[in-house]
This record gives sequence, C-alpha cells and structure tokens, in this order.
Amino acid sequence: MQTEESKARAFRALHERDEAFIIPNPWDIGTARLLARLGFEALATTSAGYAFSVGKRDGAVGREAMMAHVAEIVAATDLPVSADLENGFGDAPETVAETIRIAAAAGLVGGSIEDATGDLDDPLYELELAAERVRAAAETARSLPYPFTLTARAENFLVGRRDLNDTITRLQAYQEAGADVLYAPGLASKEEIAAVVSSVDRPVNVVMGRRGAGLSRADLSELGVKRISVGSALSRAALGAFLRAAREMAEDGTFEFSDDAVSFAEISEMFA
Repeated sequence: MQTEESKARAFRALHERDEAFIIPNPWDIGTARLLARLGFEALATTSAGYAFSVGKRDGAVGREAMMAHVAEIVAATDLPVSADLENGFGDAPETVAETIRIAAAAGLVGGSIEDATGDLDDPLYELELAAERVRAAAETARSLPYPFTLTARAENFLVGRRDLNDTITRLQAYQEAGADVLYAPGLASKEEIAAVVSSVDRPVNVVMGRRGAGLSRADLSELGVKRISVGSALSRAALGAFLRAAREMAEDGTFEFSDDAVSFAEISEMFA
C-alpha cells in the first residue's frame, strides 16, 4: 500500500515526462478499479460523471457528498487520485482553501479549482478574485505534508466566451498565484492548444473526448501537453450505450444490444 506522500510524488513526476500521460475519469468504485486494471497510472474524478450517476445535473452535488465520493475512489485503488473540485464549492478564497484541506483529508494528491461562478448571468469570477482563490488554494496545498498538485482551470470556452487571449491571461495569473498545472477545457484546435502551452511555464492539461477533436496522445505530446483527461466522456459513453439499449427495448421490443455487452465472464474476471 502506497502512502499519500509516495502517491503524491509519483503523480507529480508524471507531469515531468517528455510525453503526455492520460489520466482517465472514473465515476464510481467499479470504473476506478477497471481503469486501474487496464494499467493507467493515475485517476481523476469527474463531477459531472458522478452527478449523473446519482441522478443529478453537474454542479448539483454539494461538497459533503462529493468529498465522500472522492474518498471512495481513493480507497478503491492504490493509484494517485486527483479530483474535480469544481469552483471550490464557494466564492470566497477561504472556502476554496477549506475545500483543499478537506480534499487532502480524503486522500487526494491533487485537485482542480475552476473560475466559473455557476451564475449564468455572470459566469466567470473577475480575474483578481479568481487569482486570489487560486492563491488561497495554493497556500493550503503548500502547507500539506506532501506535494499536493493544484490545477487551475480557466473556463472561458465552456461558458461561451471563446476568447483565447483572456484565457491565456487568466492562466498566466493562476500560474503566478501558485497553480502547479494549468487547464482550459474547451480548447479544440492544435493552434489554440499550442498557444496556451507556449504562453505558460507549468504543465498543461487538455481534455479530450469531444467529437471532431481528432488529436491523439502523440499529437498532444508534440504540442507540449503534459496531461490528458477525458472529463465526463467515459461516463457519457456508458450512458449512451445504456440509452441506446433502453430505447431499443422500449421502441422496438428487441434485445440486440446485448450482442455488444461485455461478457459476464470477462467483467467478473476483471473484478477478481
């Protein structure tokens, strides 16, 4: 059994490789164990994937329930786990700092804080406050007895503000505030990704799994990306198969979907 410190150092070292590593996103104990069995070296939680699994929309799961969930993922494998900590579950820097403390107590070795407010009328924190929130998270992370890897997210593209210059400005501010990894979900083209990577001096995470992206790990490594996540894509792929099967039964009264199901023997063996 690895200690939190050994897992934390192993996780930090993954970001120092020449090539990008893939950090997939399980949404429950079973998927965490399956991903570990397949040889991945670290895991990241998905707030949306977990929310969907309990019948809620993304952002509707509170901090207490989310921390209980991430603790289950941590306990499910011996891999380093980083968590999607949304916006820190509150506006104030002090709340964000407390979320990092709770995350560490749950056994996480990393976590991300985003600059989205959750308010449709005012979807992003002003830059000064957003940077202060990251600074508070970073100060708490530095106070821990192991190297907690803090990821700061610029959410422009996800809230409909496709402003690459502002995204870069935000990421640079978060870098100065102490973030260890930088992340702007929604980047799609090689040009956008390359612009971000060349504008900062911290490892960059890119999320894949959107239609039309067409970029491989080799492509992203060549661009200088260090970490690749898939967000809720795995959970949505599973739900897509579930919905296709359910609709086939409801609309056609047939059961051909079972031809594509993993065999009982195979899945049982993977959980042995």
